[in-house]
Amino acid sequence: MRYFTKLSYLGTKYSGWQRQPKAMTVQEKVEDAIATVLRQEVPVVGCGRTDAGVHALHYVLHFDFEEGLPDDFIFRLNRILPKDIAVQKVNEVKADAHARFDASHRAYEYRIGPAKNPFTINTAFFYPFFHKLDRDKMQAAAKLLSEQKEFFPFCKSNTDVKTMECSIFRSEWIFKEDEMIYEVAANRFLRGMIRLIVGMSLNVGLGKLGIAEVEEALAKQERLRKSYSVPPQGLYLKDILYPYTFGVEVGIPG
Repeated sequence: MRYFTKLSYLGTKYSGWQRQPKAMTVQEKVEDAIATVLRQEVPVVGCGRTDAGVHALHYVLHFDFEEGLPDDFIFRLNRILPKDIAVQKVNEVKADAHARFDASHRAYEYRIGPAKNPFTINTAFFYPFFHKLDRDKMQAAAKLLSEQKEFFPFCKSNTDVKTMECSIFRSEWIFKEDEMIYEVAANRFLRGMIRLIVGMSLNVGLGKLGIAEVEEALAKQERLRKSYSVPPQGLYLKDILYPYTFGVEVGIPG
């Protein structure tokens, strides 16, 4: 039987989602916890990678297990998992459902604050030029992206992806007095894409880049004259959607 699992995590201490040699990752912690509860090794498949220091408000993985799960599966998992990883739901799904390849909509947000704050040092990006930004220009730069199909200017170098094509459903800034949040949703994202987009928006907002330059780079599919990748701590995977509904929820006392 195949199970989809919804979880969330604070990525500060981890070298991203995907298991790596000689590095602590979220996948490693989750697989170890599941193996402890089910008393056998159970590999999991995540809905995607997140970089070191990036967080997830809503992450989905799947795993296969021949038997039914214990009624207190979620409770036992959460007792074993560290405090910065939490499982919310487990659903039995069809045998060919895939957490990564079936996802049709991924949404992220990036949080920026105007002042140094010891309580958000790992969960938001303190930007000292917050009040100097031209918000109208930033919004115009963000809106520009939803009209594009290919995003080479916003992909880290040395990537092995076969296509730069993405369908962006939403790209906009939410401005508040003491915070600004970039929200973006697409069918897929390139490596480092969102952090490069946020960096571009900040450079446009400070007048270091013109919107016409961004348009030209996208039209020619070439690097920006001035690229900037913001740090990971402000980035959150916010939502994952699938073109079907999940099956019955399991792993909780009836």
